[in-house]
This record gives sequence, structure tokens and C-alpha cells, in this order.
Amino acid sequence: MSDKPQDRNIQRKVAVAACFGTFLEWYDFLTFATLATYFSILFFPPDDPVTALLASLGTFGVGMIVRPLGAALFGSLGDRYGRRTIFLVTIVLMGGATFCVGLLPTYAQIGIAAPILLLVLRMLQGLSVGGEIGGAAVYLTEHAPEGKRGVYTSVLQLMGPLGMLASTAQIVALQYFLSDADFREWGWRVPFLISIVLLAISIKSRLNLHESPVFTQLRARNGLSKTPLRECFTDRHTLGRMGLLFFCISAGGSLLFFSSQVYTTVFLKNVVKLDAATASALVMVATLVLFPLTIWCGWLSDRIGRRPVLLAGLALGCVAVLPVFHGLLAFGNPALERFNREVPVVLSGPSCQYDPFSGVRNDCERYQELFARLGVLHTRTEGELRVSIGEQAIDGYQPDAVQAALAAAGRPLAADPAAVNHAAIVGLLLVLVVALAAITGPQTATLAELFPARTRYSAVALPHNLSAGWIGGMSPFMVTWLSVRSGDALSGLWYPGGLLIMATVIGVLFLPEIRNRSLDT
Repeated sequence: MSDKPQDRNIQRKVAVAACFGTFLEWYDFLTFATLATYFSILFFPPDDPVTALLASLGTFGVGMIVRPLGAALFGSLGDRYGRRTIFLVTIVLMGGATFCVGLLPTYAQIGIAAPILLLVLRMLQGLSVGGEIGGAAVYLTEHAPEGKRGVYTSVLQLMGPLGMLASTAQIVALQYFLSDADFREWGWRVPFLISIVLLAISIKSRLNLHESPVFTQLRARNGLSKTPLRECFTDRHTLGRMGLLFFCISAGGSLLFFSSQVYTTVFLKNVVKLDAATASALVMVATLVLFPLTIWCGWLSDRIGRRPVLLAGLALGCVAVLPVFHGLLAFGNPALERFNREVPVVLSGPSCQYDPFSGVRNDCERYQELFARLGVLHTRTEGELRVSIGEQAIDGYQPDAVQAALAAAGRPLAADPAAVNHAAIVGLLLVLVVALAAITGPQTATLAELFPARTRYSAVALPHNLSAGWIGGMSPFMVTWLSVRSGDALSGLWYPGGLLIMATVIGVLFLPEIRNRSLDT
């Protein structure tokens, strides 16, 4: 596009509409995630709380599963009928489904129909997110001024953290001002019902937009694809770049987002044993730095190229993930780090195969469950049931005696506030934030620049959503599972660490430089 005043005005409107709509998508999506534990009580049979919680979390997971289906459906429609039309459909679908969640009767009111309706609405949310994420990147990039695509489109990547912050802040405020009974009775509905106002604003902003100039020119010269999804899979060049997007760019971004924005808070609370307020505040400081840093990395990619910035982020991420989390433990709870290093904890017993997702079957697995809950680093051997803590041995299943022995050996129950090195923790968190910004800054522009115009929406949306769901979405499960199975809370981080190494190698070998590539072809 040219850079005339009227073009700059259109570009501003497009950026606002794309970003506000994507913010709404993430706000809606993450509000559901935050309240999933409440839904286990409200929408599922009350006789088995554990099963109800798993069912509620499973309902949230369905949204991740159907995202690729939404990407395939709306991506194909976007390549055939236009970016703007699908841009409107996805936001209406998401906002409408979210508003309806706020109106749903509970299990106590309509029985089994309640979880079924919740599942249907969750699937609609997932479908719309699959169409929105990727579509917004294509639409925004196709309106971007030449030579400034990186910085212009980088703001779209900030909408996920902003949506998370807005959703979390609203729920915390409601829980602060309402009693627990009132929140459970009607307060949980407020974030969903408020989304209708956000939806109205978003629809108004998108109705004022024009079709993408790239799509308009493509349609004018009869260059549209009749079967864009099939064309993506039959064209080896496009298919290869879809694989590059899946295994490298989107995988790296989703893994680093999980590591720096999601798991850090969990780790600081549950493993380092910081109080919840301190852990959240430290992560919040690092998150605030992410906003300007992402825009700067987008600008930098306009100057030196997408490839070096992306590869720098991947390389930093793969070498930093494990050391950063080791450092968080050392600087956040020195006494616990010293205990883990100096006092061996050994669990002996037969059939110690505890799986956090299938429950316990014997006393050895009960010990494993206890250690997982307490975050106790331990090794396992075969033999009679016994726990050795340093020089002390406890035979049989005696959980109270084991916890007393751990305390006597110097294992702290919580971090000492006076010993927490806040500056060092923020510095370590910023290492992951820098890696994330280096990927997300140029990512939006890169997604569109990788593919030809006639199949761009489909080629971007499908692998990007598959990677976010299958690789990034599996991160919480895999990190938890690996940590519990090994007896070491840090070992699960080999999942994102190993995949980031893979993404870096693939990027070095195959990632092309596509800065300022023409989007019309």
C-alpha cells in the first residue's frame, strides 16, 4: 500500500479493528479458562468433585481441539470469499457464544442439558478462535505499509497478554467485592455478559472496514482459488512452508508464551513456594516489559530481516528455559534449593507408577502423589516401601512422619520473604520475555509473507492453530506428567526445551528471509 494520508487513516482503522477483535477473542477464551474450576460445581453432577473438575477442564480442552477445524473451515472460506467477511463472522460467533455462556442455566436447574449446552458453546468458541487467529494476521499484514510490516503488525501479538490481564483483573475484582456465595450464584456470569458490549464495539469497527487490497486485486484478475485447502496440500512449496510454520515459528512462539507467561506463575507458587501475590507481581512486571519489547522486535525485523530476529528468539529460548527455572528456585527460595542439593530423598517401593491423570493404586503411588503436591524432589528405587530422607529412613506408609522428617531435615514449607531476590527473579523472567518478543514481534508479518495470496488465509490458519493446540496446548499436560513421573519439578521443562531446540535447528536449516516480499502474488 502507498503511504498517503487516506491510506494511513485506513491502516489505523484496520489495526484498531483487528487488535480489538483479537483482544475480545482472547478475553472470551481466557475467561472460560479462568472459571473452569467453578464450572465443575455449576455445570456437572456434584456427587464426584474430582470427576466434575476433570470434565470441566476437558470441556475447556475441547476448545483447543476444535481450533484447527475452525482454521480449516474459515481459512478456506476467507481465501474464497474475502478476509473482511470471515473477519466479521468469527467475531460474531465468538462474542455470541461467550454471551450465551453467561445466560446458561446450571446443572441444578436443567440437569444434564447444562454440560451439553456448555460443551456446544465451548466448541463454537474454539471454532471462531481458529478462524480469527491467522485471519487477523493475514488481514492486518495485507493492509500494512511497505517497509513497516513488522512494527505495524506486532501490536496484534500483544492482544493475548492484554486479554489475559483484562480477564484476570475483572474476575479478581468481582471476587474481591462479592462474597463467595454471590460470586458462585451470579457473579461468575458478569464477565461473559459484559462481552456483549465489547462485541458491539468490535462489530461496529469491523463493519467500517474495506476488503483487503490484496484480495480485491486477486478477485479482479480472477485469481481466486476454488479449493484453497486442497491446493495448500498439493503444492509442495506451500506444504513445506506450512510445516515450517507448524514446527518452527508457531511452535516456538506458543512454547515460549507458555513458559514465560503461564508456567512461571505456577512454578513460583507451587515449586519455589512464593506467596501468590508476590509471584503474580513479579511475573506482571516482566509481562509489562513484553509490550514495548514486542513492538521493538517488530521494528527491528523491518530493519535487519525477519530471519535473524526469529532465530535469535528461538536460540535464546532453547538455551535459557532450563537455566532460568533453576535460577528462579535458587533466587526465590535458597533454603529449598540448598535442601534439594544436599539432602537426598529416596522413595523405595514396588509398582511406583503414579500418573496424576489416572489416580493412585497403592501406598507407593500415594507417596508419589504427596511428593508431587509438596514439590519434593526425589529419586525412586525398587524394594520394600520406604522413604529415606538424608540419614533417616521411614518404613511403610507414614505420610505425617515423612512430612515431619522433611521439616526436621531443613526443607522449608514456604519461601522466606527476606531471602527472596526480587531483582534477580525479574531479570531471569526478562530473559524468557526477550526470547518471546523476538518471535512474536515479527511473527504476524512473517505468517502472511510466507505464503501466496490465493491460499494465504488457509495456509496460515491451519498450521498455526494446530501448533498452538498440539504443541503449546499440550505443554501444561506434558510438563506436569514428566515432572511427576521423574520426581523432579524441573525435569518436565525438557518438553518445551527439547522442542525449542528442534524449532531452532529447523529454523537455521530452512527458514527463508521473506522481509518485504510482495503480498500480491
